[in-house]
Amino acid sequence: MKKQSVVNLVRYHVEKNEDAFNAEVANIAKDFERNGDNTISQYLMELISNANFYIPQSSYKNLRFLQKAEYSTKPLLLPAIIEEDIIGITKAVLNKSGLSKFLFYGVPGSGKTESSFQIARLLNRDILYVSAEQLIDSRLGETAKNVALLFDEIGHLPYSKVVVLFDEIDSLALDRINKNDLREMGRVTSAFLKGLDTLNENIIIIATTNLYQNLDKAMIRRFDATVSFDRYLKDDLIEIADSLLTANIKRSSGLKQDLRLFNKILKNLDTIPYPGELKQVIKTAVAFSDEANEYDYLRRIYLALNGNPITVEIQKLKDQGYTTREIEILSRIPKSSVSRKLKEN
Repeated sequence: MKKQSVVNLVRYHVEKNEDAFNAEVANIAKDFERNGDNTISQYLMELISNANFYIPQSSYKNLRFLQKAEYSTKPLLLPAIIEEDIIGITKAVLNKSGLSKFLFYGVPGSGKTESSFQIARLLNRDILYVSAEQLIDSRLGETAKNVALLFDEIGHLPYSKVVVLFDEIDSLALDRINKNDLREMGRVTSAFLKGLDTLNENIIIIATTNLYQNLDKAMIRRFDATVSFDRYLKDDLIEIADSLLTANIKRSSGLKQDLRLFNKILKNLDTIPYPGELKQVIKTAVAFSDEANEYDYLRRIYLALNGNPITVEIQKLKDQGYTTREIEILSRIPKSSVSRKLKEN
């Protein structure tokens, strides 16, 4: 056993920091296991397991680089193929399969961060995210030092009670061989890699990125599994959009749902936005809708998804397959006028 471990045990005992004490014992047990003394290793782990050490949530205020995130306990809307991966990660953690580091990548609004919360919900854990403001320092070499301190902080968390989230990890760990990169970023990335290598394998880490191609390849290899969130089919996005609209309509008064027209608006788009953007568009359209017009939200959704044109072209709507009634809703022009103008064309 290392001298520093003895010092740490005494210090944590004096400070009454049970969680840090627990984590240090786990690290000592791991050292014994590496040296072939499985009996002592197992005995130590059983001792701390029976003690059921756990720091209350209020203790998180003492953390420097990590903050507790509040998240919704509602199920997340995801395509089946991605949902299967999220459930698979949860099962892997519960079954103690040895997988603990996961990287989520994909375009903004595809559900990467929300899926991290979903995993924490399914595991009944708190989620702590890295505070970039506290971590990044303009002084030369300080950010790399902070990264080392961050991983020391992570190493003393109650690993069976938390998930650690590195949201937008690309801001901390870009490609070290990129000629356009600064040496400082290379040092930060190297410190990050070292931190991941020395981390207790029982601590669950989830990282997200919108810039997968820019990540250091060595960084990607440190993760046990990567999950792509760029696997939404058009039908997936429409199904999710329908659920979002239904939920928002239920919370409003005086509005009527028309999924047929709503789906037609979506199908006429060259590219349907991802759920993050869809959610905001629908929420805003319903909230700003004219109370005197039960379908006004559909016009607002159409305008938002088509670049907010100043005027709506009747002939264009007709060519896209909209009926006279639907054109009336989207253009605010009475059906009689719509029919007349179409005949004139």
